[in-house]
Amino acid sequence: MHVHVYAKCSTCRKALRFLRDRSIEPEIRSVIDCPPSRDELARLHRSSGLPLRRFFNTSGRRYRELNLSARMDALSDEQRLDLLASDGMLLRRPLAVLDDGTVLVGFRAEEWTRALAAAES
Repeated sequence: MHVHVYAKCSTCRKALRFLRDRSIEPEIRSVIDCPPSRDELARLHRSSGLPLRRFFNTSGRRYRELNLSARMDALSDEQRLDLLASDGMLLRRPLAVLDDGTVLVGFRAEEWTRALAAAES
């Protein structure tokens, strides 16, 4: 399992604590130092089954600076992927990829609990 995080993100810290409490030590990837590539993001998007807009950190400063809330509907998925790949701070965090390929966007303890249990089965 690997998890894309931002070190100063309290939700990321909460998710990592959640994993460690379950004796899970994921590979940690910084969205600043090692952001996912466009190809990786496209694969994760396909695997997740989620709308691409769910991958955006809509509460982030960079999202607001780019006025993406007003522009999002006019962007194609290709343009959205380009934006996400251009700046790791646009990515909703944490972004977890389980060994079975399950993709978790953002942290919801109940969702992560179900996904981890399913991955162990």
